[in-house]
Amino acid sequence: MGRFHTAATPAAVVMPKPKPAIAQTPATEKEHERILSSYGGTYDDPKLEALVSKTVDRLVAASDRPDQGYKVTILNSGAVNAFALPNGQLYVTRGLLALASDTSELASVLSHEMAHVLSKHAAMREDQARQAAIVTRVVTDMSNDPDLTALALAKTKLTMASFSRKQEIEADGIGVGISAKAHFDPYGAARFLSAMERNAELKAGKNSLDPRAQDFTSSHPATPERVQNAQNIARQYTAPEGAERDRESYLAAVDNLVYGEDPSEGFVRGRRFLHPKLGFTFQAPENFTLDNTAQAVIGVREGGAQAMRFDVVRVPAEQSLGEYLNSGWMDGVEKASTEDITINGFPAASATAKGDQWQFKVYALRFGSDVYRFIFATRQRSTESDRNARETVNSFRRLTLDEIQAARPLRIKVITVQPGDTVESLSHRMAGVDRPAERFRVLNGLERNAQVKVRDRVKIVAD
Repeated sequence: MGRFHTAATPAAVVMPKPKPAIAQTPATEKEHERILSSYGGTYDDPKLEALVSKTVDRLVAASDRPDQGYKVTILNSGAVNAFALPNGQLYVTRGLLALASDTSELASVLSHEMAHVLSKHAAMREDQARQAAIVTRVVTDMSNDPDLTALALAKTKLTMASFSRKQEIEADGIGVGISAKAHFDPYGAARFLSAMERNAELKAGKNSLDPRAQDFTSSHPATPERVQNAQNIARQYTAPEGAERDRESYLAAVDNLVYGEDPSEGFVRGRRFLHPKLGFTFQAPENFTLDNTAQAVIGVREGGAQAMRFDVVRVPAEQSLGEYLNSGWMDGVEKASTEDITINGFPAASATAKGDQWQFKVYALRFGSDVYRFIFATRQRSTESDRNARETVNSFRRLTLDEIQAARPLRIKVITVQPGDTVESLSHRMAGVDRPAERFRVLNGLERNAQVKVRDRVKIVAD
């Protein structure tokens, strides 16, 4: 604690103006907790929090409603997302912060979400979601219709009800105006909308069922029309390159930011899933893309004809795993197919189930005091689909001590381009990511044929 000082002249004491507070209701508090649980909780980083807070303060001061309070929470999720509650509670994921290239792009996202609050879009969307029950939840109870398993495999995180196209265009216009009045580069919105689309294309990859529901592109579609519209609005305020991007401060703030998944909650490396805290790993079949969510690990095969789900369930210690599989948690289980087995020394059981369009192979495996469940879905059961399921389950094993100690998160590292460096050579330094050259370009806002320049500061992903 510091010492107290008595001002020589009381009139000279200028008290800082308090920031407007946001109103909390039971509904917003409940929604806040739901968001935290769906997006990995908060991400604590003082320098990032300071940057975001400073940016919001500038935007609020430049807005038409400086009396509206805002509170920003950084979410510990690699998904690229941002959204707002009607009371002014704003959320940005660390995945979004990793994708943005400068403070003006961050400002464009924050001012866009502020615009939804100021225009009462967030309140309207909340009402629609409540009335129509269109806030998607994870499908965990498959007892009524096993065919819903396919949906559960692809939709695994809470998603926000989409804004209308008209509301998005309106929020873009208001947001660009706020950014420009706060002396940020108003072209940041168009650049970030383009970056989001390119990032979504990378994530979608080759399969049509890639679970992207948690990303910004689901509730904030970034169409070429919106990019063009954002550029047109920006031209009303300044010429390109005519305002502040604040790239150096931004890169300093995101340096060492955790990228992708947090290993403390388990993470994916290629086709392998590892959970150092719980001490196990398994590997998905070839041509499968894995996605780790708050509720389950989801795997989808290229083309979408096969999928898998891995999760944890509560099974009483006195109940056998075979009894659990036949306990009615899932319709269509063929009791005669139930078999007690051992997998790498762990007690397990397997069974098959049938729906109208999907066929399932299900495994339950007891690991310590927990029971883990593998659910494999296929359009048409075959020797290959059975082998894929069997090999995946048989790959489940304990992590070695060395593997646990080596499990650390990927991070954003900011480096300086040296003579001789190219996009290709720098992308070879990227760790743990697919399509590294394309991802390097997206992370650094580089167009398809653009090259880096000596002494440029750029982001790479490193372990």
